[in-house]
Amino acid sequence: MNVLNRRRFIRTALSGALLAAGFISGMTMAADFATSKVNTTGLAVTDKTVKVGILHSSTGTMAISETGSIQAEKLAISQINAMGGVLGRKIEIIQEDGASDWPTFAEKSKKLLENDHVAAVFGCWTSASRKAALPVFEKDNGLLFYPTFYEGLEQSKNVFYTGQEATQQILAGLDWIAKEKKAKTYYLIGSDYIWPRTSMKIARKHIEQHLGGKVVGEEYVALGDTQFGSVINKIKLKKPDVIYAAVVGGSNVAWFKQLNAAGLNSKKQTMLTISVTEDEVLGIGGENLEGFYSAMKYFQSLKNPNNEKFVKDFKKMWGPKSVIGDVTQAAYEGPWLWKAAVERAGSFDVDKAVAALPGYELKTAPEGYVKVDPNHHLESKLRVGKWKADGQAEVVYESELIKPDPFPKGYQ
Repeated sequence: MNVLNRRRFIRTALSGALLAAGFISGMTMAADFATSKVNTTGLAVTDKTVKVGILHSSTGTMAISETGSIQAEKLAISQINAMGGVLGRKIEIIQEDGASDWPTFAEKSKKLLENDHVAAVFGCWTSASRKAALPVFEKDNGLLFYPTFYEGLEQSKNVFYTGQEATQQILAGLDWIAKEKKAKTYYLIGSDYIWPRTSMKIARKHIEQHLGGKVVGEEYVALGDTQFGSVINKIKLKKPDVIYAAVVGGSNVAWFKQLNAAGLNSKKQTMLTISVTEDEVLGIGGENLEGFYSAMKYFQSLKNPNNEKFVKDFKKMWGPKSVIGDVTQAAYEGPWLWKAAVERAGSFDVDKAVAALPGYELKTAPEGYVKVDPNHHLESKLRVGKWKADGQAEVVYESELIKPDPFPKGYQ
């Protein structure tokens, strides 16, 4: 076997091994994809590298929730680079801090797209940050992978939503709690910005119009607020069957600690939250929410080979005490989906990559399996976890795969 044929043989064998592992659609090298062909729109792509952006809050009240997303995206990118990168190019990261300030997200998005010319951005957490950044991505034709469960009622050519929308999380979760606990009365509480308010609007409609229940109270607290005494007193007075909560960020620490101190633990009160993942529990303390429930698509405790490897790799990179929540896992999916989009398109150009991704099945996802819908959301399962004192959740319910419907009839 001559040198040229030997090289071809080794390359073919390696391609087959990686393909069999389910990671890539085929081995690619930069020489196979001339920069002039795969980058016709002036993105930061060279013969050897491609630049992407990571844009989350590493400071401020949302850092407690967003740090895991940064870690997951960096893990995915490091793994992709170890496999040869994307179209034979190593990924270089430009990281920016949204600082828990929505105008800053817009400013940093503009910098990443217009100055750095990144091929994609993995970022945002709150809906407020996404709404602030969205006009920039649409104006500059950038590509955003957004990892957070959210209220739905949005679809953009420039965004892929790797978290769940309302029908997959809110409606499915309320259906479960109503049936499981025979709940009739609900007290709604959330942080005061677009996602909790819109989510509670959807929840109220579902409770009153579809579940035959009653909302006995609805409260919103400023983002970062730590005073919940007044709300807790109202909840004690109303005695709801279920507290339905969407408190976010650092406020969650005070909220759950004050609930526990007031005697409203799971022995006396049922709670279903749509905003607490393992990331928040690390700060809250498992003892302060033991027995309460979260509705998510992912929990660190999931038992499947994909997740076991993911958890092992995550802890190896970020330390044995690190934890993994729903948004962290959804953030991890972002770089892999972008890689798939680019390789299916054979181009880094945003329009081509966007067109190539719908229909793609990510079978190596830690949550088990997801499929990209034409509406840019993912087909996934809803799971309900019951929190334990050790900060992990016991999965007590798992739905069938739910197709995404970001504009559900009757809830807009």
